[in-house]
Amino acid sequence: HVQLVESGGGSVQAGGSLRLSCAASGFPPSRYCMAWFRQAPGKEREGVAAIRPGGGSTYYADSVKGRFTISRDNTKNTLYLQMNSLAPEDTAMYYCAARLTILCVDWSSWYRRNVGYWGQGTQVTVS
Repeated sequence: HVQLVESGGGSVQAGGSLRLSCAASGFPPSRYCMAWFRQAPGKEREGVAAIRPGGGSTYYADSVKGRFTISRDNTKNTLYLQMNSLAPEDTAMYYCAARLTILCVDWSSWYRRNVGYWGQGTQVTVS
């Protein structure tokens, strides 16, 4: 069965960096678009970044462009999110997600449409 396990969260001061990882199992990564979402207390879950199965194309929310970088290593079945220049508004639970699609179309709406596979999340706190 599909399993996504996030790690790498923690507490960091504003301006700092963190690297999140998502270990995936139970599906062939070469056929799945993968993405990071986040949810702050009292707010809706929002898409942060997505990456096509081959890693050739990436997509970002405007709020993280230029600061966050999504990448994947299909040989290790692992998804990454490098987060630089962190700000307090980046504080949230970060979730890894995967969906059987090559083009990552409408990836930011996966949660709202209740589609895809999801991890349990890792907390990021920026002070």
